[in-house]
Amino acid sequence: MTSLLRPLAVGRVELKNNLALAPMAGITNAAFRVLAAGGGAGLVVTEMVSADSLKYGNKKSFRMLGLRPEEGPVAIQVFGADPSSMALAARDAESAGAAIVDINAGCPVKKVRRSGAGAELMKAPLLLADIISRMVRSVKIPVTVKFRVGLEAGENLGPLLARAAEQAGAAAITLHGRPASQFHTGPVNLEYMAETAAAVRIPVFGNGGVENAAGASALLEAGCAGVAIGRAAVFNPAVFSEIAAGLSGGDVPPPSGADRMRLFLRFLELNAELYGEEHGLARARKLVGYWLKGLPGAAGARSAFMRLKTLKEAEELLIQYTK
Repeated sequence: MTSLLRPLAVGRVELKNNLALAPMAGITNAAFRVLAAGGGAGLVVTEMVSADSLKYGNKKSFRMLGLRPEEGPVAIQVFGADPSSMALAARDAESAGAAIVDINAGCPVKKVRRSGAGAELMKAPLLLADIISRMVRSVKIPVTVKFRVGLEAGENLGPLLARAAEQAGAAAITLHGRPASQFHTGPVNLEYMAETAAAVRIPVFGNGGVENAAGASALLEAGCAGVAIGRAAVFNPAVFSEIAAGLSGGDVPPPSGADRMRLFLRFLELNAELYGEEHGLARARKLVGYWLKGLPGAAGARSAFMRLKTLKEAEELLIQYTK
């Protein structure tokens, strides 16, 4: 039987495999992306960056474009509703060293949608196509786009949007299998995803709820060329290697609690390099609960972590879990 794990080309970019780290706001910074790349991801994607903020020279947004060599191929994801601003953002992404620039046309958050961006672009395929085509003309790297199967349950906008994206020059699509109204809950609609994948010739990465090889297989067997994995990687960036082994008929056991904690300490070191110790630890607070889940005394350790200011304090707290 042919393995569902395979190399994949996105435009001129050759990926070692068809497993990608999905973008997650507040999570997929450079430190996390390094771990995911080391954990087997063929492509990693940044947090979404505001095109308008880049246009007006926002320093925080430009820092989000910072990439590290250890990440491998990186897609910088940008969001916005103005074609000119998005074209400028694409140039900024290319200048930052991105292998790919990705358009967020699927974020369901009200604040993003109120600006006309994110999932709101799914209501305006002509505008989305204009954004894509202007970005394609502005850069030499591939332009990709992420959207959802629909805005409400029972609605399949995927084939229409996919064809519009392909005709505008997009090199690939990432399709979240739930409607925007469901955010990240409930099952994905495999039928809608299959119809979308069949509607275009460019690669479609399936996304939504994949935690293991069985979940990835379901999307690939539905016709997706690749799989984008988000939440399952949050406390286990090595999930890509586990899924890759499963798709190839092998088996890689999940990391032990000690392995997980060693990875988390590495993440904290990378975060400190990016933001300084105190700020890096503060940014990790939203993730520590995921990494400690299921370990003895996790609640107390999580509470203590919220007060830490140095890497040495973090190591002293967490070293008990690495043995």
